[in-house]
Amino acid sequence: MNALNEPVFEVPYYQPTGQECELFEQAWKQHLPMLIKGPTGCGKTRFVAHMAARLKLPLFTVSCHDDLTAADLIGRHLITAGSTVWCDGPLTQAVRTGGICYLDEVVEARKDTTVVLHPLTDDRRILPIERTGEVLHAPDSFMLVVSYNPGYQHVLKTLKPSTRQRFVAMSFDFPPPEVEIGVVQQESGVSAEVAQRLVGLATSLRRLQGYDLEESVSTRLLVYAAKLMAAGMPPRMACLAALVEPLSDESDTIAALQSIVDTQFPA
Repeated sequence: MNALNEPVFEVPYYQPTGQECELFEQAWKQHLPMLIKGPTGCGKTRFVAHMAARLKLPLFTVSCHDDLTAADLIGRHLITAGSTVWCDGPLTQAVRTGGICYLDEVVEARKDTTVVLHPLTDDRRILPIERTGEVLHAPDSFMLVVSYNPGYQHVLKTLKPSTRQRFVAMSFDFPPPEVEIGVVQQESGVSAEVAQRLVGLATSLRRLQGYDLEESVSTRLLVYAAKLMAAGMPPRMACLAALVEPLSDESDTIAALQSIVDTQFPA
C-alpha cells in the first residue's frame, strides 16, 4: 500500500519477443478471454504476472490438476466455530474484485470442471454460484486467462472444441538467443559471456527434443543454473544440477547430456 492506501503493483521483469503485450492488453480492453500455449518454462506465467501488474489488476493463479473440482474454483461452505460460512474460490474472488484469474495447465483439470468457465467466456460474462444462488456479473476489468503445454497433449489431455473456441489465443516459445541471454543476465546477475554460453548450451540440448528427451531445457532452468554459478558453484556442477538431472533419469542420457555441457564449460 502507498500513502493513499492504494495497492502498489511491482511489475515483474519480462522481455517481449513480439506484440504479445499489445495483444493481451487489447484482449483485456475488449473483454476477451485469453489462451496461451507454449512449452514448460518458456515464460507464460511470468508474462501473465507482468501484464497483471502492468494493468494494475489483482492476479489469482490456479495450478490445475486432475483432482481440481468446480468447488475449488468457485468456492464452498466451511464450518467454523460451529457456524457455516461461504468461502469464495479464486475464480469467484477474481470476478468480485475485477482481477485476472489465471488457470495454469488448464488441460490437467477435469472437463466437468472447465465447463464452469463457459458463462464467463461469452457475452454473458457471468458466474452462477449454485450453492448460494448468486449470479455474479463480471466487471469490465475482469479477465480470464488459461495456459497449457501442447507438448503434453494427447487424447485424454486436451480442451474440448466448445471450450477452445471461446478464447483468443497466442503461442509462446523459448525466446530468441539475444533475448534469452538478456533474461538470464537480468534474473541471475551472471556476466554476458556466461549467459551466452548457457544459451548456446540450451540451443544444443533443444536439438535433442523428440529423440532422447520428451522435453528440452527451459529458460527457467537456464536461470536456475545461472543463479548457482553466480553464487560460486562450478559451472559444470551447476549445469548438472539445474539442466541435466531435471531432464532425465536414464544414466546413459545423463552422461550424453553432460558431454554436451562439457563442450560449453570445459574443465
